[in-house]
Amino acid sequence: MEVAITRGRIDGWRFELPPVSEAGAELLFTGLVRESEGGRKIRALVYEHYEGMAQKEIEKLGLGAVERFGIVDLHCVHRVGTVPVGEAAIVVLVRSKHREEGLRAMGWFMDELKRVVPIWKTGSVEN
Repeated sequence: MEVAITRGRIDGWRFELPPVSEAGAELLFTGLVRESEGGRKIRALVYEHYEGMAQKEIEKLGLGAVERFGIVDLHCVHRVGTVPVGEAAIVVLVRSKHREEGLRAMGWFMDELKRVVPIWKTGSVEN
């Protein structure tokens, strides 16, 4: 499992992972910043985090997803700071034996991440 929080661009992020013989599915989710927030046109979103705690919480969730859904592996990178429209705020990769448990794990992981990880959208940069 690899987890990272960065202020740098993560578009096109590639996890440098060796092949895993028990993985029959690999799912990649990229969360992009849309051009509108709350009905207003924007140029960027601003994310802040509780340094030190956010990464630990993402790691706990990743381990929880592996345990709960029997997936092979989970990797996540989340961007903080100012993220322009069209760029990635988060990239998550799940490896699983079959697509069904991978899809369930991805959905659960993203829902829990938004619910418990101390990373917040604190504002937007308007046009």
